[in-house]
Amino acid sequence: MSPIERDKRAAAAAAANLVEAGMRVGLGTGTTIAPLMPALAARGLKLRCFASSPATEQAARAAGLAVEPFEGREPLDIAIDGADQIAPDGWLIKGGGRAHTREKIVAAAAERFVVIASGDKLVERLQPPVPLELTAFGVQATLRRLATARLRGGPVSPDGGVIADWVGPVDDPSTLDTWLSTTPGVVEHGLFPRALVSDLVVARNDAVEHYSLSDRRRWI
Repeated sequence: MSPIERDKRAAAAAAANLVEAGMRVGLGTGTTIAPLMPALAARGLKLRCFASSPATEQAARAAGLAVEPFEGREPLDIAIDGADQIAPDGWLIKGGGRAHTREKIVAAAAERFVVIASGDKLVERLQPPVPLELTAFGVQATLRRLATARLRGGPVSPDGGVIADWVGPVDDPSTLDTWLSTTPGVVEHGLFPRALVSDLVVARNDAVEHYSLSDRRRWI
């Protein structure tokens, strides 16, 4: 097993220990989340789990977790997900797995959103690409409006959206967040603000570091 894979497992195990019996748990998508499912199942807790993608639902069921459809009528107690990049100011880029719209909905529905990562996901500043989900209707018009965006190709999102990537600068994530969010045709983008995050659990060099939102230090 590579050092990065060991770190992913360590971060997932630490996050699993934050979950308590009876909780409504939101499950993210991606390779960092993959070891979370068996780690949760190993604790033997009675949980109500809600998956952000069909792939996560399949993996959770295979691990023996009870997965329910996410209707959002009740808040989640906790949601756990990975990230593609984590900046020192707490901004994240997510969406390499094409499920960032669902991931953001699940994160926003949780009273506590925990981001887990291996140390290689920590960066000095966010860099493109930023994943985008676009409506299929008028997609070329949307791409012209965005200018600095490219279709990724491959499968659509879990809800049938077209996946593209913003490849322009990410100098000011807050400004870019607002602009992308207000551009017609953009369903959702992969910039996640620190305000959405309650905890960051990072494993690197065989050690696990846990930061909370109340900790105002840099995360690097």
